[in-house]
Amino acid sequence: MTKEERLDESVFRKLRDFIYERTGIYISDSKKYLLENRLQRRIHEKGFKGYEDYFYFLRYNADGDEIKSLFDAVTTNETYFFREPQHFDILFDHIFPELSSNGRYRFRVWSAGCSTGEEPYTISMLFRERYKVGGVTMEIIGTDLSETVLEAAKRGVYSSYSVRNVPESFMKKYFRQSGHSFILDDSIKRSVRFQRVNLVDEFAMKRFRNYDVIFCRNVLIYFDDKAKKKVVSHLFDALKPGGYLFIGASESLHNITRAFKPLVINRTVVYKRG
Repeated sequence: MTKEERLDESVFRKLRDFIYERTGIYISDSKKYLLENRLQRRIHEKGFKGYEDYFYFLRYNADGDEIKSLFDAVTTNETYFFREPQHFDILFDHIFPELSSNGRYRFRVWSAGCSTGEEPYTISMLFRERYKVGGVTMEIIGTDLSETVLEAAKRGVYSSYSVRNVPESFMKKYFRQSGHSFILDDSIKRSVRFQRVNLVDEFAMKRFRNYDVIFCRNVLIYFDDKAKKKVVSHLFDALKPGGYLFIGASESLHNITRAFKPLVINRTVVYKRG
């Protein structure tokens, strides 16, 4: 394949449909150039003749590793610690006190679409600071479609960009600097369990049940309306009655489902399962 070769419109549609079938991620016509750019290096590395050659390999011959590489190529993993901090304030100032009003509780929290782990690790650090004593414990799981980002999450090594919003006291307590990298404390790494899961996979999602809180922030933007409804339905089933769902601050469930009750807490919308 020459670097000048472009992604043919018909092949783009085949690749787009294949990705949608497997992941629920919908790539619009306006994002064709992104798919073209992100697959180009993979095609060169593997020695395929072009995009069509690569598509037929994916469709008929690819092993699991190549499919995972495709998913890595088409997903964006923009995240950092303490992102959208108002959600964490609501979690610790309102939701957790409500759930643990009797003084003893084991919180179960799921970070769906956790990328390289900044979100679940943020929750873990905050929990460590807020619940130093008492009968309250927490189980937290982080999941993502990409095996690559999950491996990075388990390593717990971050750039200055990822930690730029971490309070100084947390930096001193939970991170160790090594060159230009920041290494997360082992006790925090051990507090989160990571697992690969596809949120549109009905069978896989049946394993996730009885969570108090689910964070699925800035993930639904990758899906079309049909896939969004499927994912949100799975998340609803995964929550305990009275459990809470957080989505991105710029996202809404308004045209997706009426199953959740939207609540405004501190001028921020959160969704509660009835």
